Amino acid sequence: MITLLEKAKQYTNNVAIISNEKQYFYRDLINQSDSYAKLLLNGDKDLAEARVAFMIQPGFDYVKVQWAIWKAGGVVVPLCLTHPFPSLQYYIEDTQASIIIVNAIFAPLFVDYCKENRIRLIIVEEENTIIETAVPSIDLSRAAMILYTSGTTNKPKGVVTTHATIEAQIISLVEAWHWSSSDRTICVLPLHHVHGIINVVGCSLWSGAICEFLPSFSEAALFNEFSKGAINVFMAVPTIYFKLIAFFEKLPVSEQEKIKTAMQSFRLMVSGSAALPVTVMEKWESISGHRLLERYGMTEIGMGLSNPYLGERKPGYVGLPLPGVQVMLADEQYQAAAIDEPGEILIKGDTVFTKYWNNPKATEEAFTQNGWFKTGDIAVIENDYYRIMGRNSVDIIKSGGYKISALEIEEVLRTHEWINDCAVVGIPDEEWGELIVAALVSSNPMLDTVQINQWLRTQMAAYKTPKKYIILNELPRNAMGKVVKGDIKKLI
Repeated sequence: MITLLEKAKQYTNNVAIISNEKQYFYRDLINQSDSYAKLLLNGDKDLAEARVAFMIQPGFDYVKVQWAIWKAGGVVVPLCLTHPFPSLQYYIEDTQASIIIVNAIFAPLFVDYCKENRIRLIIVEEENTIIETAVPSIDLSRAAMILYTSGTTNKPKGVVTTHATIEAQIISLVEAWHWSSSDRTICVLPLHHVHGIINVVGCSLWSGAICEFLPSFSEAALFNEFSKGAINVFMAVPTIYFKLIAFFEKLPVSEQEKIKTAMQSFRLMVSGSAALPVTVMEKWESISGHRLLERYGMTEIGMGLSNPYLGERKPGYVGLPLPGVQVMLADEQYQAAAIDEPGEILIKGDTVFTKYWNNPKATEEAFTQNGWFKTGDIAVIENDYYRIMGRNSVDIIKSGGYKISALEIEEVLRTHEWINDCAVVGIPDEEWGELIVAALVSSNPMLDTVQINQWLRTQMAAYKTPKKYIILNELPRNAMGKVVKGDIKKLI
């Protein structure tokens, strides 16, 4: 049976979830997901890995439905709450989902579509007839979830993970980050990404801890929850920390002190899903008293590297391999890179996904002949710690015969007092191969890019400095706060 669901029986009298100001115990989650699994089965013995798409707001109902799909033998396909219907339609049709479950607020998007395509539509808030039937026994080797990659170059690919994969990902993090039943976290992350699903919800419920949900992100609401003094684990993306810092700095001193005091009792604060600017890490540490733990992961592998829970957390580094994860840096022939030389991160282990959904060619291309997954991310090891230089195709700029890390340039630019945010990209150029271009966000209407470039040359080698600059009001980002560099290239 699925270990995550079985472990919940150890904590029946513990509070599992807090959402919409209501507490739900583990026994509530067990019983209600059992009933919902029977609803999904509708008299059948097993969904037999049928894909079930669902679009449900964060909270108890989300987890109840997720667990019910697993208990009934289905594969969960969580949908993004903010995507336009054409994007949702792509995920539904690509997975050939036979059931769609939604909150009533989203139902109008799907009613006509489901009728036309003979897809069973279930609305969470409506009463449904349940046919009593036995819930099947589910082997860990069966497919459990399909999450979609961001699709920056081609159509998004469906990443298939089994129950065993999910279990391995959770166990690795529970061990590394010292989760226990005394923890209480709050989820502010989208629940169609591995970060929120595994790192926050999965790890907390595996451990018998409490997972609280905010219906939508709000700096004021989040700090209010922090101030109550019960939450001790928090995970977010750099964009959220940036917003929290900006909000905090505008608060009265008395409010700031109250929040500071509350945050000192936290056990762990984590940042991931995008590179954490050192400036943000330092500001957050001055506010909270905590040095953020930065880690590295992706949809296909869960988490692969992490700064230590106990030990030095180095700014600008993503740490060391997590338990159960094998990591190798490889050259362009996928052989081990020379010591001290950058290389592509290759990952192997039980935490790695099974395949891309209905895409055997992409699956084959994603792995080396001896089974290493090619992440496409370039890193270097410095004093045993891994430092990400960027994505092979996005953040590594080949200019004038050099391989240049866009992330390194961005990190230096962010230290300038005039620059609030930035992104560096490479644009095809006959002379240079790729031209280094920086997109800047600044609160200074008189920003002088000539002065910026002159200053930058005092901070780093001249060949790494941008040849061109553009000024933007804000950088284009996806749901997880990652800068969409393809959109910036289009602007240029």
